Amino acid sequence: MAKIKVVVVDDSALVRSLLTEIINRQADMTCVGAAADPLVAREMIRETNPDVITLDVEMPRMDGLEFLSRLMRLRPMPVVMVSTLTEQGAETTLRALEMGAVDFVAKPRIGVSSGLQELAGDIVDKIRVAAGAHVKRLPPASGAGSAPAGGGAAEPPRAALPRVSTEKIICIGASTGGTEAIREVLMPMPADAPAIVITQHMPPGFTTSFANRLNTLCRIRVQEARHGERILPGHAYIAPGGHHFRIDRSGSNYVAVVEDTEPVNRHRPSVEVLFKSAARVLGPNALGIMLTGMGADGAQAMREMKDAGSYNYVQDEASCVVFGMPRMAIQYGAAHEILPLTQIASAVLNRLASAPAGVRHRI
Repeated sequence: MAKIKVVVVDDSALVRSLLTEIINRQADMTCVGAAADPLVAREMIRETNPDVITLDVEMPRMDGLEFLSRLMRLRPMPVVMVSTLTEQGAETTLRALEMGAVDFVAKPRIGVSSGLQELAGDIVDKIRVAAGAHVKRLPPASGAGSAPAGGGAAEPPRAALPRVSTEKIICIGASTGGTEAIREVLMPMPADAPAIVITQHMPPGFTTSFANRLNTLCRIRVQEARHGERILPGHAYIAPGGHHFRIDRSGSNYVAVVEDTEPVNRHRPSVEVLFKSAARVLGPNALGIMLTGMGADGAQAMREMKDAGSYNYVQDEASCVVFGMPRMAIQYGAAHEILPLTQIASAVLNRLASAPAGVRHRI
């Protein structure tokens, strides 16, 4: 089997050396070039035709976002961003994901050498996933600082939602490619939508910026989940990076439980934790949504949701960046409907508005 060819783009000689060494240690990949800036990288890409690029954000002559914007317009290919654990680094990383970067690695600001070695397993896993990811060309008008690529889903017909039960809660799980997929689902939601709870695989330091960014784009209020907080209609709650998030009941109210317990399926937050709580606490008052992501986190728990009476939507392969978690949810028999990303919000809203007496299965 041919090795995954990787080009490393970073202005730090130390980081270039470390990433090259980490990549070359793997039997299934090789670093075919390391560039100090995007202009050198441009020629290197032409010469080596890599499968994946790792790209730093802050570089001389052309910053990483501008280079990414040009790359995704002219020669789309899988990119893993190398970001810093700062508030500005988080904002820039989210913009990179909007432009089409597959994933990101958060490098430490101090102790770079030991920090990157500790992250080696995560780095190469993300490169492997990126090598098989579906990447799309960035529209010509988009670029650094522009509106999000794709512009969001068209707003579904605003047939007045009846006073849906405040018991209903929409539960979303996602991983690689999920930041943009979640935006696509949340933006069409009306201000009086049922409560939405979300687990997106993301490290500490990034979910605050992610929630704030979505909050500026959506009619519902989007925030990080806080322990003990009531889960209310018209709000979306995102699992904080590095913490599990689940639903519990306190009297007649649903509340958020945020805890720093052991990783589940190698993840913290884990979709499995959220979905298992939905199956146990919500039963038929849940609507489940599984979006793009690697692995199988949450798939089995989504089947438990279905068995408990939830109605579940799974993103289809053609619209996924990575068809891992959705594929496994389908294999577990957890899906009622398998839909393109752009149709999921409409399907959920139509189901809430029509409040069917019986369950209609499309698959």
